[in-house]
Amino acid sequence: MANEPSPVVVVILGKEYRIACPPEERESLLQSATHLDEKMREIRDRGRTTGSDNIAVMAALNITHELMQKQGNAEKIDSGLSTRVKNLQNKIEAALSNTRQIEI
Repeated sequence: MANEPSPVVVVILGKEYRIACPPEERESLLQSATHLDEKMREIRDRGRTTGSDNIAVMAALNITHELMQKQGNAEKIDSGLSTRVKNLQNKIEAALSNTRQIEI
């Protein structure tokens, strides 16, 4: 079957991990693993955190924090766009109402 998961090998901090992954998600998995490896190396190279488990937890916290900030920014943008669309709808309705009054 074409969509059946197949093993993909990723390397994080020099250690190989075999992960079952559908073919259509392979590139995304490799990009995610590369991103995680880079974050973990940054934390390790700063020298304040030792041990793979501690480095992994710190990387997870950093990545989660970044994600939550981006989601918060996206929600602010969505809220701003919703407000602008509502304002435009109100202006259009007011203009149409004025036009109807003139026609009568």
